[in-house]
Amino acid sequence: MARLLFALTILLFSHLPAWAAEPDYVEHNDMMDHGDGHLMDAQGAMVMGQNKDKLPGGCDRISEDAKITVHGGHKYSKEYPGTMYSFDMHEWRFKPCTRLTVTFINDDHIRHQWMMHGLPKYLYDKGMFHLEVTGPGSVSGTLILPAEDKTYLVHCDMAQHMEKGMKAQLIVGKGGAPFPSIPGLTDPVIADDYGAGSVATGDGGANAPVSAAAPQQQRGREDASFWSLSLLLGLILGVAGASIWAKKYAGVPTADAAADIFYRAVQGMQALLRFIADILRKLLSRIKYLPGSRQ
Repeated sequence: MARLLFALTILLFSHLPAWAAEPDYVEHNDMMDHGDGHLMDAQGAMVMGQNKDKLPGGCDRISEDAKITVHGGHKYSKEYPGTMYSFDMHEWRFKPCTRLTVTFINDDHIRHQWMMHGLPKYLYDKGMFHLEVTGPGSVSGTLILPAEDKTYLVHCDMAQHMEKGMKAQLIVGKGGAPFPSIPGLTDPVIADDYGAGSVATGDGGANAPVSAAAPQQQRGREDASFWSLSLLLGLILGVAGASIWAKKYAGVPTADAAADIFYRAVQGMQALLRFIADILRKLLSRIKYLPGSRQ
């Protein structure tokens, strides 16, 4: 019996799904160089904007060599409410003209990026330095930072990953204005509201909170219903009228039919104006003889 239980245990653990075990990280160290700082392989890794030896304007020499290792993934977002992904760090500081090697480790089973914007376009295509890897895996790239004091945006450019927390900044020298919505560093542009007033009570009865905009929304719905009904009525009258006029003017030349319709329209407008004038005269005559009115 003991041998049978031991065999079943071995069989169970040997068939655990892949995600239940620790992920096997792939180090993408042997990528093909496509020129102009573009390296990639067929296993889901890419470097764009690599620059190891071309000095930016204003740099006479490399001020220092620096290395950083950055992790990215879902687990780093847990301490930042409202986010789904994040880097393990959100700010880095370096001297101008530093040659920086970045190792980006993606801990998730999806694709992430470490992308830097605002670099000089004469040296970096579209002003970007770009690391991308399908996880779990790592990729490394090198760039030379410009000489000016500036704060650069770092983020993941996969759809909605930055909006969900994968955003950071890299400061060169004294830096510049900070970027908003960086988890743990700067205030969000649009803050999430988790207050009690923003949550419906759910009872739907007399105690349910009523928004101040509710009467306006109700009036808007009534106006929309009125215009929808008016449009439908107009279509019905138009179709019916078209069939009647088509029978009336069957065989009549187009110019004669148009002239007759115009004449009848003018007569109808004149009759309407006379009707309105009669109503106004009657109203004015009644006002004239009301008690207290001037004779």
